[in-house]
Amino acid sequence: MATLRELKGRIGSVASSEKITGAMKMISSAKMHKAETGLKRLLPFRTQVESIIGNLLSADAEFTSPLTQERDVKRLGIVVFGSDDGLCGAYNVNIFKQLLAHIADFRKELGSEVEITLIPVGSKIAKAAGKLRDANIKVDTIDNVDSKTTGDGVKFFTDTLTARFLDGTYDRIDYLYMNFQSVSRQRLRLEQLLPVVQSTFADNGVKESCRPYIFEPDPATIFNSVLPMFLLAVMQEVFTENRASEQAARVMAMQSANDNAKKLLEQLQLEFNKLRQQSITTELLDILGGQVR
Repeated sequence: MATLRELKGRIGSVASSEKITGAMKMISSAKMHKAETGLKRLLPFRTQVESIIGNLLSADAEFTSPLTQERDVKRLGIVVFGSDDGLCGAYNVNIFKQLLAHIADFRKELGSEVEITLIPVGSKIAKAAGKLRDANIKVDTIDNVDSKTTGDGVKFFTDTLTARFLDGTYDRIDYLYMNFQSVSRQRLRLEQLLPVVQSTFADNGVKESCRPYIFEPDPATIFNSVLPMFLLAVMQEVFTENRASEQAARVMAMQSANDNAKKLLEQLQLEFNKLRQQSITTELLDILGGQVR
């Protein structure tokens, strides 16, 4: 049985843990709201690009671009978004499990000989992806790009993926990420980045417009100029959603840890009170026994 001193030490330790998890929850919540604000700031640019593409799709014109050319998939690139930091519950574990399931699906769809290259974003998911290396699975980490990358880093990442698709390194590029919906709800999504097909526009909210427009210089030229902007807008949103989802998962993990610490603290406090009462009772009995003698 634990002594009063030992119980007092445990109570102090658990109380400190409760304070730490509470503080970490507040920090993660602030970071999550910052990422949410970032998503809202991206909306005007994304909306404008989608509007231009929607108007172009409604025009009676043929569009051709190297970024829309489909070819037999022998080399598939999968961008996997995770986190660089821990203490976010099963966030990375859930992503990794879905990655395994999708790899199995790809091999059924494209054949067992398809060469799959994983492009992890985040050190935690990169470490997990490294365990999957085999004859047909490679891992390619792009330097200076992680889950916290913003601005020019996202553009560099998008341009790198685009260049690798155009030079034939990959015949198709998909991306797996956690779609942020709320602090308690994030949903894993797998989408195709390149080549850009009609479903890519539909999945990302692009709708054809019926408004009459005069295009200058011509729809095809504008389309080829706007398409890279569309890909950049998609990647910026995915990076931001990944950060928001990570912080939301961390908020929930810290809340759970904080609740557990409170329950443990209550149990320890109850045990401490019982042991102290027992000690007091024993001392009183000893005093009374001495008086009787």
